[in-house]
Amino acid sequence: MDLDVHQGNGTAKIFENEPRVFTFSMHGERNYPIRKEKSDLDIGLPDGTEDAFYLKTLRENLPGIADAFQPDFVFYQSGVDILESDKLGRLSVSRSGCRERDEIVLSFCKDNRLPVVVSMGGGYSPRIADIVEAHANTFRVAQEVFF
Repeated sequence: MDLDVHQGNGTAKIFENEPRVFTFSMHGERNYPIRKEKSDLDIGLPDGTEDAFYLKTLRENLPGIADAFQPDFVFYQSGVDILESDKLGRLSVSRSGCRERDEIVLSFCKDNRLPVVVSMGGGYSPRIADIVEAHANTFRVAQEVFF
């Protein structure tokens, strides 16, 4: 599950012929890379996407993945370059929206008894404190959800 602002193109390419792996990327449709690889589920978001649409889209798609694929575990790329303050991301998700994204994903994993590996990534906000706080929220949410 790649929720960085960029398409999970490397992961999609590596696993393109591997039926035991389901690749899901929700990303800025007009962001790098210009030429996208094909994930099992790609959701390209328009520039300026805000919290409500982003979170609704995520909530609507997670149950279908669990039902159709029945994963054994999840690798979660929790990039914070989706933030409105990010100078390269082109999306407009607030810090609280980014935190809610983590709550949705981690609660999904817990509710479905799925072990999860979280990879921190992305983050090009001019203020380093914005990046650090958003990444720290991922750890805070994991603490709240799992412990």
